Parts: sequence; structure tokens; C-alpha cells
Amino acid sequence: MRIAWLLLFNFATNGLLIYGIEPPYSCDLRSPATRTYAFCNSSKAVGERVRDLISRLSLEEKVVQLSNTADGIGRLGVPKYEWWSEALHGVAFGGIRFNGAVPAATSFPQVISTAASFNVRLWYRIAQATGIEARAMYNAGQASGLTFWAPNINIFRDPRWGRGQETPGEDPLVASKYAVAYVRGLQGDMLSDKTRGSPRVQQNLRASACCKHFTAYDLDSWEGTTRYSFNALVTKQDLLDTYQPPFKSCVEQGHASGIMCSYNRVNGVPPCADYDLLTNTARHDWGFQGYITSDCDAVSIIKTDHHYASTAEDAVADVLKAGMDLNCGDYLQRYTISAIQKAKLNESDVDRALYNLFSVRMRLGLFSGDPSQQLYGTLKTDEVCSAEHQEIALGAARQGIVLLKNSRKHLPLSKTQTKSLAVIGPNANNATILLGNYHGIPCRTITPLQGLQKYVKNTLYAPGCENVACLSDTMFNQAIGMAKEADEVVLVVGLDLTQEREEHDRINLNLPGEQQKLVSEVSRAAKRPVVLVILCGGPVDVSFAVNDSSISSIIWAGYPGEAGGQALAEIIFGDYNPGGRLPMTWYPQDFVKVPMTDMNMRPNHQTGYPGRTYRFYRGKTVFKFGHGLSYSRYSHKFSSSTMKEIYVNVTEAKQAQPLDKENIHHIHVEDTHCEGLKFRSHIIVENHGTMSGRHSVLLYSKSPATHKGVPHKQLIGFKNVHIPANHKAKVRFIVKPCEHFGTVEENGRRVLAFGSHFLISDGVQYPVTIIPNYVNIRD
Repeated sequence: MRIAWLLLFNFATNGLLIYGIEPPYSCDLRSPATRTYAFCNSSKAVGERVRDLISRLSLEEKVVQLSNTADGIGRLGVPKYEWWSEALHGVAFGGIRFNGAVPAATSFPQVISTAASFNVRLWYRIAQATGIEARAMYNAGQASGLTFWAPNINIFRDPRWGRGQETPGEDPLVASKYAVAYVRGLQGDMLSDKTRGSPRVQQNLRASACCKHFTAYDLDSWEGTTRYSFNALVTKQDLLDTYQPPFKSCVEQGHASGIMCSYNRVNGVPPCADYDLLTNTARHDWGFQGYITSDCDAVSIIKTDHHYASTAEDAVADVLKAGMDLNCGDYLQRYTISAIQKAKLNESDVDRALYNLFSVRMRLGLFSGDPSQQLYGTLKTDEVCSAEHQEIALGAARQGIVLLKNSRKHLPLSKTQTKSLAVIGPNANNATILLGNYHGIPCRTITPLQGLQKYVKNTLYAPGCENVACLSDTMFNQAIGMAKEADEVVLVVGLDLTQEREEHDRINLNLPGEQQKLVSEVSRAAKRPVVLVILCGGPVDVSFAVNDSSISSIIWAGYPGEAGGQALAEIIFGDYNPGGRLPMTWYPQDFVKVPMTDMNMRPNHQTGYPGRTYRFYRGKTVFKFGHGLSYSRYSHKFSSSTMKEIYVNVTEAKQAQPLDKENIHHIHVEDTHCEGLKFRSHIIVENHGTMSGRHSVLLYSKSPATHKGVPHKQLIGFKNVHIPANHKAKVRFIVKPCEHFGTVEENGRRVLAFGSHFLISDGVQYPVTIIPNYVNIRD
């Protein structure tokens, strides 16, 4: 019976799904032979079981496990396994099939939109729902694996990056907290715990998360430079305080079971071949316990594009010795044996990789017999597209929409006085645009037009352009005519995946084609100032609209997911009070003069390089990081109980040369007892409006410029709170001076500066002074 099932499974995974069968797993305990294998004994430790399994494999059987499409081992009852599945913002195409009992899955807002909520709990709930739906689809036989290659936690460094939409934005703290929330939610972990020291291993994974792309990866294709050949030149300073923190948090606090190394080189070395990065940093320093996969074909390009390796065998040896375990592609399958034969590699290097791979599959419960009898076996098809998950998607869309401009409080529109409405624009009635990239089939979709039609019966619609590219104005007259007649006008414009996506970076920051002309002509023709809605992942330069009095309101809706149209309509007509904030800077068109290939975060005043992100860029902006309006007015006030002076011990050995106390400006964090310095800061936030609302409280620090490259300010914490109308909330933060006031020197060392620091929230500053306390230590 087991052999017949394996034949059916092999047939299914080659393109035709056989319905009504159990999902693939190893160790069918109905087989007497299987019960004798130690690797099938779930009472034993995972490590012991994995070593037993590896010891039973021939070299040929081992090597075929090193590809994302891992072959089955029929004689041991081990089926094929597909490592590559996608779940960036909901279960997506790639390893998942939508042609069975489950035809769709909940499609949450794109990550950049979700990030705008600044709500860690929401991020966790989205990932938790995604993990539940993923396991339910696996249980239904519609998935080939449970290892999902998400989240993307790269820094959104350049506004032109086509994949910026996949990320939590430009701030390393936001990306770090997103990574932790997503990984824990997807894998079935608690959002927070009291774990101390090195990361623990989560033994029972609901699904496996994989943080990508490790590291300093944020360019796809720009002026002839592609991600496959790009050498990212990154300073120690930028690496330590910008590019690496999200991955460090992903491992240390998120307990991720997967990491993906990136296509590019970093300072000349491909990350997949970098022992210092994969083994010393990730595994030894951070305590990573999981598998490391290459991006797809990232091993082959080490030879073909980077010319880092002379032969295919050299490339294979480089990555396996560096600590990579899995190749998305077939390069390791093709050349590992010849690399061993040529003495470039040892079989023990393959065994090391297999240990990590099989450990994760065992933690997923795929070597413990029938999955229906295990911890997550009760997750059925009714978990997918459940009412609860769709409500989370709607809530996420509401919280992620950002009100950028609202002159004369034009919004919200009146539900009783708006008798006619014109909805105009190429993004107004296209359901696919709502999803962004890496999506599956949504449970349902509500476009902006459909959402607005529920509020105004007499709603007119004109696309204005044939598509988002908007290459001509031939359809303008119809739109202008409707605008003249309607009481109110909502314009829905922006970008789509023809403009920004994987392997496609933008060349400018303006609205595509004739969209700006459409907006201007319609707004001039309308009876009243119009509402401009922008659907996009990356920022666009809409300076013309900011300064145009005929455009009263601007809303950034991102890619808001399946319920985006409903959420947008609720905000426009006042059934939801907007509270989203931008997770990235909106630069002017002039920023395109800056080369995408310049990885420096800090400005260079000699060359005119302006720097990047709100922490270092001081040029003109269209909208700043963290900008976001509401229908309520909020005020922030620091509680007087917040510490104002922090004393830091500086030791002075008797036998050493006396300290020049006048010229000591900081202390290295590793020389400081940091835990004893932390303190509470309370911010009193008051909602002065007549509407209740969710409000994101962003707390920044500003430190003295005691060395080159100190940020202008940096985010150190954020909380999303619900505050009723005319009420106050007390928001508490734990401030850790070494971490939150600390800055990174050019040599990569973190220091804590003495002198005046500031906590900043909503423009209100609170001074905190760091004072050295010199302690003499005698022999």
C-alpha cells in the first residue's frame, strides 16, 4: 500500500494532482520495515534521528537532496520534497496548488502596506493566519512542501527598487521587528517570550519561514547592472547598523528556520560563498539553527556572472564549505560528486548540509508518520479564507492606508450629501493591481470602484487611460466630462507590476505616461477639489498634487490586498479613521540622479552624494518617513517621570596612563554594563478629535555627533494604540541607552556618546544626558 501511494505521489508532483490522497510524509508506521528505522522514532532527539537517516544514504542519494526539488528515496519510504514555496503576504503561487478543494487563499496587503500600520501584533496575526492556511492546504494535498521563502527583510534603500514593495520599508528597526513577528507567526511560535541567551530551537514547526535576501541586496536591474553581477560595496558602518540588523533579529529573536543568501556580491564575495557571513556570523555569532538556501541559480552565477569561481566544481565547493545547505536549482545535483572526486570537497561537507535540511523537515513533522495524527493535523480546508482571516485582511488594509494631504478637512466625504460620484483612473477597477507581487488567488477582491459604489448609488466610472502606462490622452474627454457633472471626484492612479517588480527597477519617480496630465485636467474640471488615491509600492513624486489647491486630499493605498477597495471606501467616507504612516521616504524626481549602485547610507558632501533614508538624507522630500494624517488631531507629551540623567561607569586602572577626561567623548558599548542603564519612558498621547482612531506612536533618538556618520535621528521604538475620541493613552517604552542612543563608528564598533541626547516623538523633544562616572580600580 505504501509503495502504491509513493507512485501516486510521484505522479502528482510531476504536474497532475491526484485528489483524495494524504499529503506526502515519511515514516508510515503501518509498514513493519519503517518501524525499525531510528530516524522514524519521534521519541528520539532530532539530531540522533537525522544522523541515522544520513548514515543510510549513498553519496548519490545524498546529492539529490541538495536541490529545492529533492528526489524521493523510495527504499526508505522518503517521498520527494519541494523546498520552494511562497507566502510573502498570504499563501502564494510556488509550491502551492490552487486547483483542488481549496481554490483560493487569503491575500493580505503587500508588505510595504502592512508596514505602514506600525503594528507588530497585526504583522504577527497576518503571518499566523498565513501559516495556518499553508498547513491546511498541505493537509489537503495541495502543497509539495512547508518551507516558505519569506519574509523579504532587505532595507528599502532606493525608491526605484522594483522589489521595495516586498519589504517593511527603509528603517532597520521596523524591518527587524517585522522579521520577528512574521517568522514567529508563520512558524507557530508565540509572539514574545522570556528566552535568554542563545536562540532556542522550535521543535514543532507549523511552517518554516526563511529570511531573505542575505545580505545588502536591493538592486535588480539598473542601467545595465543586474543583481546577478552587482558587487555591493558596503562599509562596516553601514553593514552593522543598516543592512544586518533585520537578519540578526530574524535569527536571534525570531528563531527562523531558514535563511536565503542573495545573488549579489558584497565587497567582492558572493554571500552564498562567504564563510564569514554564513558560518561565523549567522551560525556562530547569532546562533542560527536551520537551513541556508541559495536564491535560484545563485550558485551557478558564482562562476558564470561573478567569475568568482573558475569551475562549476569550485563554485559547489565554495558554497558548501561556506555553510550553504540547499541550492535553488540543480547545480549542486550536477557537480557535487565531481567536486568530491576532484578533491575540492569532502563528503562530510554534504553530510553537514543534509543535517540542517533533514532537521527542518523533521521539525515540520514530516518524518513522524501520518500528519493528520500530529499537532497540526486538525487544520482543515475551512481554515482557508475563513471569516476571521478575511477580517484580518480588511483590518490590515484599513491600518496600512496613509492619508498624505487633507486640505480644509475635505475628507471624509459626506455619505448623505454626496449624491453623485465620479471614480476615475487606470487603477480604479483592476483587482489584480491590489495584490502586488508574490500573490496567490485571493478569496475575493473588492476594487476601489466597487467599494465606493456601496456608498454612492450614482457612481460613474472612467479609466481615463487604457492602462497604467497611460501612453495617450485619447480617453481623457470622457473622464473630464464625468468630473464636471459629479458632486465629488476620486482619482485612482499609480503603478502596477509593469512598472515595479522583481527584475525591473524604475528609471524615474513620476507617475507613468500621461497620468499626471489626467489628474491635473480632471481636477481643474471638477466642481470641487478632488481626492487623489495612489496605488503603488515604491514612492512617486506627486509634488504637483501637493501644491495644487484643486486636489484637496492625497491617499497612499499601497497594494492593499483583497479587501483594499472596501478599506479605502471606508476611509474616504469616514467609517474608518486613517492612521497609517509612511514606512519610507518619498523623494523628488531629482533623486534619480543618484546612482542605484552607491550602497552608502551616509552622505558625502565632497561629491554631493545626498545619503539615503530619513536617518541620513537631508535633501528635499515629497513626504517624509513616518508622515501620515488622521481625521483626529493627536498631541504627544513626555511624562516627567522619564529619566533625564544617566550615569555610565568608566573604569580607570591604576597602572594605566591617566585618562584624558576632557577628550573622552564616548565609551564602547562592549565595555559598558548596558543592562543596568535601561529606563522607562512614558508618552501621554491625547486624541483631540471627535473620532476614535488607531494611532502609531513613533519614538526616535537623536545623539551627539561625536564621530563621522551619526544619524540625524533614528527610530528606537513604536507602538500602535487605539485611542477613543477626546481620550488619552499612556504609551510606555523601555529605553536601552547602549542600543537606542548608541551609534556605530566607521570601524564597525558601537559606542555610547557622552553629553546631550534627545528622545523625540511627534516633534516633541525630551533631553537625556549621558554622564561619565569615572571609577578608579586599584591593583
